[in-house]
Amino acid sequence: MSDQQQGNGGNILMAFLLGAAAGAALALLYAPASGEDTRRALGRRTREGREKMLEALRQGRGILDEQREHVVTAFERARQQAQGPRDGDQDA
Repeated sequence: MSDQQQGNGGNILMAFLLGAAAGAALALLYAPASGEDTRRALGRRTREGREKMLEALRQGRGILDEQREHVVTAFERARQQAQGPRDGDQDA
């Protein structure tokens, strides 16, 4: 091998090592939290999501109960109108 080819090989190796070092430094800076921290965060987010879901279910149940009352009331009124006045309800 000539001296020029050995110099190019050295430059390539040096560039590779510098790139690896830069990549390792960036990986350390942007690495996710430790396993314990990640589990803790996931647990917290799961609890928060569960609480929000339960609150939404409670609100939904309240809305359904309200609507059921409206439907029952409307049904009762319609039934009374369909039956017409009863014998005891007529004015003399």
